Amino acid sequence: MSGGPSIIDEMEMVAVSEPDGGQHHGPRETRTKLETHGVLSAAILLAACDSGGGASGGSGGLVSVPAPTPTPAPTPSPTPTVAALTAQGASRFLAQATMGANRTSIDAVLNTGIAAWIDAQFARPRDTSHWDWLVSKNYNDATNNNNIGGQNGYDPSVWRQAIAGGDPLRQRVALALLDFLVIGINGINMSWKTFAMAAYNDLLLDHAFGNYRDLLGAITRNAAMGSFLSFMGSRKANPSTGQMPDENYARELMQLFTLGLYQLEQDGTVRTSNGVPLETYTQDDVSQLARVFTGLNLATNDNTTPERMRLPLAITASANETGSASFLGSTVSGGGFAAIDAALDILFRHPNVAPFVSRQLIQRMVTSNPSRAYVGRVAAAFANNGSGVRGDMKAVIRAILLDPEARDDAAALASTTAGRLRDPVQRLTNWARAFGVTSPSDAWAIGDTTNTTTRLGQSIGRAPSVFGFLRPGYAPPGTAVAQAGMTAPEFQIASEQTNIAYVNYMQSLVGGGTGDVKADYAPMMALAPDSQKLVDEVNLVLAAGQLRTATVTAIRAAVDSIPLTANNATLNRTGVAILLTLASPDYLVLK
Repeated sequence: MSGGPSIIDEMEMVAVSEPDGGQHHGPRETRTKLETHGVLSAAILLAACDSGGGASGGSGGLVSVPAPTPTPAPTPSPTPTVAALTAQGASRFLAQATMGANRTSIDAVLNTGIAAWIDAQFARPRDTSHWDWLVSKNYNDATNNNNIGGQNGYDPSVWRQAIAGGDPLRQRVALALLDFLVIGINGINMSWKTFAMAAYNDLLLDHAFGNYRDLLGAITRNAAMGSFLSFMGSRKANPSTGQMPDENYARELMQLFTLGLYQLEQDGTVRTSNGVPLETYTQDDVSQLARVFTGLNLATNDNTTPERMRLPLAITASANETGSASFLGSTVSGGGFAAIDAALDILFRHPNVAPFVSRQLIQRMVTSNPSRAYVGRVAAAFANNGSGVRGDMKAVIRAILLDPEARDDAAALASTTAGRLRDPVQRLTNWARAFGVTSPSDAWAIGDTTNTTTRLGQSIGRAPSVFGFLRPGYAPPGTAVAQAGMTAPEFQIASEQTNIAYVNYMQSLVGGGTGDVKADYAPMMALAPDSQKLVDEVNLVLAAGQLRTATVTAIRAAVDSIPLTANNATLNRTGVAILLTLASPDYLVLK
């Protein structure tokens, strides 16, 4: 590629070491075991296919991106012509809209078309909720309530839905919402942690296709959010003691969930005055808004069951501020949920909400650096779904996934700014969904994958703080991406260490699974005698056909290095093709 810095050129593969003796993994069965001793040298060979670039970042903090010159709100432009849908295009769409594609789902999109597939997903009822599944497995037994909450059952529940859930678009949107409406289970300071987090995840799934205003109301009344952002139990000001309301939720509600730090045009451009970004709110706005969220507490005192973790919070009148609260140029008064809802209405109507939320959803699902026009088109759908409704998530999702910037495969592949680094969690679920991973016992023994030296460095619902694993404005320091004023949020958790851990961990999963969580490679093994057919099929279902010629050649050479006369030849050839695809920069960056 040429013409500017490419995200893919920043993803430098590093040499990998042998895995750590299979830690955290169950016994391997002969039918799935891969002899992968030759895979690691082949993975190093793949590094030579990369076109260069510096180290991939590290764990540094948020990098400020210079505010662009303000521009007027975009006017609709003629829709560019997008080529007819292909299998590669269907796979690329599913990589954006789901937790992973397989041949069946690719064919389904080809048969119906993308718009009809989206509509069918909107019409599909919810799968079994996290809460109901946990109850069905008796995790609500009192032995799982270990004082400040045991976490038994949490990870199996989230992996079960992410890998085997029959509502893939809902799952994908809910995960995107969890990335910026953040709660991490370890930051919930209550008993029944598993159920508190399950209730929050269910809330995101329930509202994924609803209205963003309703979602704001639901998370404000949620017990897990009340604990995580410490506003549950907040009391009105007491001048005699100096006690003041907790400001945590008021601040994060504005900064992270609705407005952002700076005033925005409808295309996401930061407004400035004399070159200085204009702030959206002040500390006084935070202090005033915090008065509204006082007196909220758990609905009951019964801790013998987890039930109160999914009940909306209740208001203790004696702790609730009933006086006026003035913020963002508006005033609410009277206290109670009437004041809370009035405050949320003020935030929801703020002009920043449409571009702020829209850009984050685009980043999570399609590209780290959407054009201003793309943000403007999605923000317009947020502001008005065509029937005068603001915040309609279905309209927003359609706008994100059907936009020409999302659907023009050729333009994205040719662009030096399009695409995003795949989240580690999604790399795992891509593999799992592509190759029919199941857990016959329904135990889903994958566990916590946040370890940065032996696992993925990321896990669903285990963010270390309200800022999540990925900040939307992050750019890896000292790279062409940062120098160009671009963002690459997923690189915040990408480093030499996490790259090595990811490849080693996936080698173990591809080779033998974990517990009874195993893949079905039979369809791929049927193709294994022909390395071209095998690699082409893996390229399609995992990488949307985006592997470069040099990468395909290197993977085929590694596959062909295993003679068909060797023991378990077809299985091992299949495993090498899958693992090397998962390790390749071409796969890791979804264009």
